[in-house]
Amino acid sequence: MSIITSAEAFLIDIQVETVRTDSVQAFLKQETPFVRIKTSDGLEGIGYSYTIGTGGTAVLALLRDYLVPKLIGMDSQHVEKVWNEIYYSTRATETGAISSLAMAAIDTAIWDLKCKRANQPLAVAAGGFRDRVPLYDTEGGWLHLSTEQLVAGALASKKKGWPGVKVKVGKPNVYEDVERLTAVRDSVGSSMHLMVDANTSFTLAEAKRRAKAFEPLDLFWFEEPLSADDVTGHAVLAKSTSIPIAVGETMYSPMQFQQYLHQGAAGIIQVDVARVGGITPWLKVAHLAESFNVKVCPHFLMEIHVSLTAAIPNGLYVEHIPQLRGITKSEIKIENGFAIAPTTPGLGIDWDFSKIDGMRIS
Repeated sequence: MSIITSAEAFLIDIQVETVRTDSVQAFLKQETPFVRIKTSDGLEGIGYSYTIGTGGTAVLALLRDYLVPKLIGMDSQHVEKVWNEIYYSTRATETGAISSLAMAAIDTAIWDLKCKRANQPLAVAAGGFRDRVPLYDTEGGWLHLSTEQLVAGALASKKKGWPGVKVKVGKPNVYEDVERLTAVRDSVGSSMHLMVDANTSFTLAEAKRRAKAFEPLDLFWFEEPLSADDVTGHAVLAKSTSIPIAVGETMYSPMQFQQYLHQGAAGIIQVDVARVGGITPWLKVAHLAESFNVKVCPHFLMEIHVSLTAAIPNGLYVEHIPQLRGITKSEIKIENGFAIAPTTPGLGIDWDFSKIDGMRIS
């Protein structure tokens, strides 16, 4: 048995590494709730989640006041039991962003323990399908950047051997988006994948209009064109365009993904381990997507998603947005456009607690 003998939650803020804007928001800072768990067999598990500027203290309060105390005395080997008992212990808040972000911090700590106990890296413990995954870059595609800056960023990614780049869309006039995307496509050529992301900013009518304007650019996907609540709208849009529709970063339970897949409303699944509630539900979404013959390209958190995407047969891409370099001793390894899954037992994130402990805000 590996009984949980102590557990704590705390919060730090990590400043963004570069200015990041899209059609609806800016990335202000990374509020990062941590959970640290110790067990009777001498192991320690570290888990985390994030926000992009607001809500971190609410996540921490849920963890400290309700969820983390329930961990004491539980057997950390029983991953599904721990997840279910903790998640469903507060029925009134069980589905939504705050609860999922809190659960992710707990569940990633439990999986860190699981991997260390088995002396396996996460990529192997979660499935072990491959040891590397292609990267696409988002850092050069933010909405506030000029066309010239977008082109420079895309060319830099191509020079590194990365097979794809993503550009934010949602300019007031469709022709502005088309001009920017055309410049990028012309600069990188037809062999590089070009993705776009609207961050839920369009109505269905406008999304159909933009998709029609984008089709000559041979886009690899059209991400979050509508509100994530509008499953029917995404299904209608998917049927109206040849561009694959990508969704997932603002979805907080596996059942939401089930509805998208069942209705043919998504061609790419972008499940986020923090926002869906941890590794345990992330894998369920990934395997569900596989049963529909749909690829998984997770949102953000590349430091953990490289291992998870490598673990599954239908993992397609990892999104390059570095954000943990200020609190880790090493970075993910990149070779010829591929992110290499860590091989050390556990989550594979080399935390620097000499820095983390000095950044605690609560």
